[in-house]
Amino acid sequence: MCLADEMAKGTSRTVGGGEPIAVYRTDDGAFYATADSCTHEKWSLGEDSDIEGQEVVCPLHMARFDLRTGQPLCFPATVALRTYEVDIVDGEVYVLVPP
Repeated sequence: MCLADEMAKGTSRTVGGGEPIAVYRTDDGAFYATADSCTHEKWSLGEDSDIEGQEVVCPLHMARFDLRTGQPLCFPATVALRTYEVDIVDGEVYVLVPP
């Protein structure tokens, strides 16, 4: 969890205890969450990535993923990111992780 106001538009961060999760806030203010590691080379997307529209770009080898679906959009990535539902309650960002 984090506060919505703590995340500027166009930024990301890593949250979570067991399995790290990347939370993104796009330029239009929408929040998304995916597994933190790029499926191509295990690079932290929450700590070091670029957000372009509804896509996250891993700077290591320029793999792109759709933030809404986790689907890879170009090589070298071929495996989708796991996605999570995000809920904003009273200004707090919650990532809903299924059991």
